Amino acid sequence: MHQRSPLFTVDGAVIRELRMTAGVDTSDLAERAGISRRYLSHLENGTRSRMRPAAYARLRQALGAAENELLVSKE
Repeated sequence: MHQRSPLFTVDGAVIRELRMTAGVDTSDLAERAGISRRYLSHLENGTRSRMRPAAYARLRQALGAAENELLVSKE
């Protein structure tokens, strides 16, 4: 049986804040992270919140974020 990779639940507001602080537009960040601009926009506005590990790692790297910095905090 094929098991799916675990998904990461990200905080779109944190992604947007880091992107804006870095002075990067959505198209540029999406290209750097290897995801579509539309997908990035959906993550930032909360329409989507789950990412596969590889995409999450690329987005983290593109933003220079710490390992868990983009994840939804569990309070």
